Amino acid sequence: MKKYQIEDENYELIKDYKNAFDLESVKEKYTEYFKPYDYILGDWSYGKLRLKGFCDKTNKKFNQINDFNTVEKYIKEDCAYDCQYFILKQIKNN
Repeated sequence: MKKYQIEDENYELIKDYKNAFDLESVKEKYTEYFKPYDYILGDWSYGKLRLKGFCDKTNKKFNQINDFNTVEKYIKEDCAYDCQYFILKQIKNN
């Protein structure tokens, strides 16, 4: 998949459902709030982009509401039906 730099963080686009990913729109919405998250899900509803952070269980910010294992449930229950969405995975520099 493609890799992108947003601010000073590197991400890999791991899912792009219905060509939802738009780098400029993500850059406009992205804030430091998202830096600690392992994944960012972006979904489009009524022409507006929403971003949500998700974590692996090893992340210190992990809790049930942002567990990456629940991302499919989040899409089904909290996003518009069959909406465009994408998932970015943060590339950790070790």
